[in-house]
Amino acid sequence: MKLSSRDAARYCAKPDPRHCGILIYGEDAMRVALKRQQAIAALVGPNADEEMRLTRLAASELRSDPAVLADATKARGFFPGHRVVFVEDATDAVAAAITSAIDQWEPDDAQIVVTGKQLAPRSSLRKLFEGRNNTVAIGIYDDPPTREEIEATLHEAGVAADGKALQELLFLATTLDPGDFRQTVEKIALYKLNDAAPLTTDDVAACAPASTEAATDDLLTLVADGRLGEIGPLLQRLRAQGTQPVSLCIAATRYFRALHASAANPAGPTAALQRMRPPVPFKLRDKMARQAQRWGIYKLETALGVLIDSDLALRSSQKAPDFALIERSLIRLAMLGQRQ
Repeated sequence: MKLSSRDAARYCAKPDPRHCGILIYGEDAMRVALKRQQAIAALVGPNADEEMRLTRLAASELRSDPAVLADATKARGFFPGHRVVFVEDATDAVAAAITSAIDQWEPDDAQIVVTGKQLAPRSSLRKLFEGRNNTVAIGIYDDPPTREEIEATLHEAGVAADGKALQELLFLATTLDPGDFRQTVEKIALYKLNDAAPLTTDDVAACAPASTEAATDDLLTLVADGRLGEIGPLLQRLRAQGTQPVSLCIAATRYFRALHASAANPAGPTAALQRMRPPVPFKLRDKMARQAQRWGIYKLETALGVLIDSDLALRSSQKAPDFALIERSLIRLAMLGQRQ
């Protein structure tokens, strides 16, 4: 049985103990590992290792001894309770051994949890788990966590979030690796320990990892606000962090295109920014809405023209220093924003 991404999130949180096998596969090893950990913890609890109710097998063991999996599923331990046999890094080479174990499986046997890398639709391993009613196949792709998954992660951490904080976490989930995002949620849980108040956007900002992207957003906010004196120091800091002038130009073009699109939207800048894809960070929306209203469509079109010319100059064979060129362009934009 094949599960969709939404059904897979619910299933991993509460797997069906009547299913004899679960296959979790995907290119991102971290995401696969997180889903596998969640599913196994839901099946056998956090103390399964200590109580010897979790058996780990490498795929290489199945290749050398195909019967080892079937034997492990039928073995009985000293402690009562549900049991799981976990097979790591499985490929089609061990599909026959897993098929044999599933064919011999009985309701009192240990459940089989299998993980692997990306598997093609014609993979014999995928066909095995997708083609039976008592097995489940879950593909993990590069899509960011859904709102439901984030709410479940927060619930596990014992944290309640208001709507604005949840929107900020949704944005973070699109910019961070799965492991980094989970560490951020764990940091938030420690930050809110013994604090019954709902999570706010300020709490999220305090716990979110610092990034060059955030510093770039700060720089572009200064430019759009016309704060000339603060542009140089922040630009030098970004330069010291290894940010390239072309990257800054691309980010600035994206930022001012968002301002232009929101200023031109009949529904108004605020509504336009809320529906924009990719999503605009929650903490920037109010500022960008005010900036779009102040700049207006025509000045924003002029700003985009300046940035396009800068991008062409940066990619050409001109001999002017790249950072001097982008700094001059950003200062021109800041001065343009100051004009009434």
